[in-house]
Amino acid sequence: MEEIRLQKYMADCGIAARRKCEEYILSGQVKVNGIIASLGIKVNPKTDVVEFRGKQVQYPEESKKYILLNKPIGYVTTVKDQFSRQTVLDLVKGIDARLVPVGRLDMYTSGALILTNDGEFVYKVTHPKYEIKKTYIATIIGIVQNEKIEELRKGVDIGGYITKPAKVKIIKIDKEKNISRIEIIIHEGKNREVRKMCEKVGYKVMALHRSKIGNIDVKNLKIGNWRYLSLDEVKSILKS
Repeated sequence: MEEIRLQKYMADCGIAARRKCEEYILSGQVKVNGIIASLGIKVNPKTDVVEFRGKQVQYPEESKKYILLNKPIGYVTTVKDQFSRQTVLDLVKGIDARLVPVGRLDMYTSGALILTNDGEFVYKVTHPKYEIKKTYIATIIGIVQNEKIEELRKGVDIGGYITKPAKVKIIKIDKEKNISRIEIIIHEGKNREVRKMCEKVGYKVMALHRSKIGNIDVKNLKIGNWRYLSLDEVKSILKS
């Protein structure tokens, strides 16, 4: 494998964006083969040992790629669209792998979405029996009531299916604008599940954002941007 610049190596491993990785290098937080690294050096992902803050950084396997995307509104979560709409793959061009989305976010939902070419990973993240947590932030019309929160926590009928117990909490209530913001954590993947849950207890969703998959969040990833997941992050999702 060809040598690549250290900051790119770190970015590919999911540490941070390249510019931030450059700051880490300049501040002496990165070592290559046991020596504090300097900006501008190149590394061989197969032979060199890179450490960040005392912990070895593992490069993603060449054959398997895992990408975290902060999906914008307006993109469909599919490989191809019969109506020629923009898909999430339009946002991750230039990757030498045949990627597929891991699960779905509807066109009007933003947030965390993983794309990969690892079929086993897709199965484990999307199958309900593995109970991978997904965290959503829903902005709803109206002042949410505590009894409605309890209904969501216990499970509601969303049309022939009763949702599993969910973790739900109120984040913010804006009485002047007549809106509320709530966090909902589920491990199922039913079509438009969070929207249907809110509608069932009487609230229309204005905006929906998936902030986390497992323990991996997109708070430091701008909407429309993506980065590679490190192998440690991949493992943490499967264990969450």
